Amino acid sequence: MSARARIATLYLLGFAIDLANMFIFNAALPALGRELAASVAELAWVGTIYMLGLTVAIPLGSWLARRIGERRVLVASLLIVAVGSIGGGKASGIATLLAWRLVQGLGGGLLVPVGQSMAYRAYPPEDRAHLTAVVMTVALLVPALSPAIGGVAADHVSWRWVFIGIAPLAAAIAVLALVWAPVDRLTGAKPALDIQGFLLSAITLFCLPLGLTLISQTGSGPQAMILLVIAAVAGVAYVRHALRSREPLLDLRLLSDPMLRTGSIIYLCVPGVFTGVNLIASLYFQDRLGLTATQTGMMMLPWAGAAFVAIMSTRKLFASRGPRPLFLVGMALTSVGVLLLATPFAGQFLVRIASFIAMGFGASLCTSTAQTAAFTSIRTERTAEASALWNINRQLSFSLGGSVLGGLLGLFLVTNGGAGTAMPYRTCFVIASILIVLPLPFVLRLQPLEPSV
Repeated sequence: MSARARIATLYLLGFAIDLANMFIFNAALPALGRELAASVAELAWVGTIYMLGLTVAIPLGSWLARRIGERRVLVASLLIVAVGSIGGGKASGIATLLAWRLVQGLGGGLLVPVGQSMAYRAYPPEDRAHLTAVVMTVALLVPALSPAIGGVAADHVSWRWVFIGIAPLAAAIAVLALVWAPVDRLTGAKPALDIQGFLLSAITLFCLPLGLTLISQTGSGPQAMILLVIAAVAGVAYVRHALRSREPLLDLRLLSDPMLRTGSIIYLCVPGVFTGVNLIASLYFQDRLGLTATQTGMMMLPWAGAAFVAIMSTRKLFASRGPRPLFLVGMALTSVGVLLLATPFAGQFLVRIASFIAMGFGASLCTSTAQTAAFTSIRTERTAEASALWNINRQLSFSLGGSVLGGLLGLFLVTNGGAGTAMPYRTCFVIASILIVLPLPFVLRLQPLEPSV
């Protein structure tokens, strides 16, 4: 295996670990909730708090790599993930489990940008398209297979092994990184951290989803409002700081580019909302429709097949049609797929299959088109900064999707007195279908693609 192939393999393995941590727990959530006596809102935080750790740590990964070296950051991040996985598997309560999930997220957030940078730098520009295809394949297969694996573990062993099983994998990849990754040779001045920007962004990204989650909990309204006000104040302060700073942690001025701006909004409203829909569907299928965790996890397989077709179609269609029609078709199909779950026919197997096929094709069409469109008009020298902004938005979208819809479900369940009806779930699906088409005004304003500069 060549040196560049080894580096790419390290990144892909680490990326797979990160994706598994996002999706493998969905089908195991009901079992986890029963054993730890966790509410729906608390279960939503199993995914959300991991996303928060990712979001906070992603910009620090590149900065730390310049300070102490990429190889050291890569190894340390994998070991942090391993420790967090062991701790989560041994957790005796939901609060302890969430703390260890945050540790996992911090490790994953350091891993992703550093591994990606190493892999793409190892390949010349003419070979990066092949690397991207492999990355997208991993990004498709792992989310598709992980829920099924998590469901089988929850049904036949224990949900705890979903956590513990990740630890030896992360540790083994860390050993490979010590052997395969090039030794760090640091040169030049060590960059200073934008401390003010980091603190303001961390406060915003932590308080916003926490406040949204607490809204659904009885008696937590005042605390939720305080957190949301803190998030709003810190967010506005960060925007002002970023627009005035010469080297902000995240350069928001890049969002003046319509392609990057629209792609970011699409990510918030389509794959981000789907994260919440998948969470609610997992609970709905098992708590109301009587499906097993294994059957619930298997629903991602037709999703994956449709998603693969969409991803393979995007490259050709993007060049011939441009992003606007692809976005329109993707949003429409995803919204229709979610609405199918809101109908009384969702208990039928074929209706669920049709729903996940529509969501898989539509969401993946939007995602792959957004990924391509976002960097078409960004100057080469600004690509690294745009990439950091893009990855923060990507993680924020997943975090908000689970927080908003999970919080709404908790609120609707409380409002209905915990009655065993499907209405709270169906109401969330309808709201999600509306959120998915919110980017429509931005998409309609997109102009035909121009040559990049």
